[in-house]
Amino acid sequence: MGDLKAEMRKQQTAKRNALHSANADAGARLVAGAGAVLDFARARLDAERLCVAGYVPIRSEIDPMPLLAACAKAGCTTCLPTTPKPGEALVFRAWQIGAPLVAGLYGTSEPPQDAPIRTPNLLLVPLLAFDGAGYRLGYGGGFYDRSLAGLRPRGVVAVGIAYAGQEIPQVPRESHDAPLDGILTESGFLERQV
Repeated sequence: MGDLKAEMRKQQTAKRNALHSANADAGARLVAGAGAVLDFARARLDAERLCVAGYVPIRSEIDPMPLLAACAKAGCTTCLPTTPKPGEALVFRAWQIGAPLVAGLYGTSEPPQDAPIRTPNLLLVPLLAFDGAGYRLGYGGGFYDRSLAGLRPRGVVAVGIAYAGQEIPQVPRESHDAPLDGILTESGFLERQV
């Protein structure tokens, strides 16, 4: 399975790079789906107040910052992940649009270590590819799978953030792979097909 996923990561990275080049405004177009995502999360969690975890884009990831700003404007609190050592789950720290960021591992940007730790109940997840069943192909570090395993018992809705062109018929699955609840693309919001 490892070789299959490794080859697929190469292919999907090249595909996402091309989509990124052709869709410069995709991050801004995510904002149109903010209401659908927030309504979906509130209904699934039976919660009015949401703590939304976004991410600072790296490589050719679609930029979720306009979406995160729309969530904050809608009354949500926001946070970002801090990248831990290999084998650990992500730690989420409070952050607001425009607040300072520091360099993290793997070329990431994240809140400083003295920012308060938060437990998100809506998680925006980057990816390389996704399928209709909500499975995602990530970079292979397992950070989001471990994080979801810890957050699911507390109640969390996980939404992948992607270009519509990143959808594939089926993502290869292993026992530790955690499906997402939905995917938001520049074309709209897709609920997981169960």
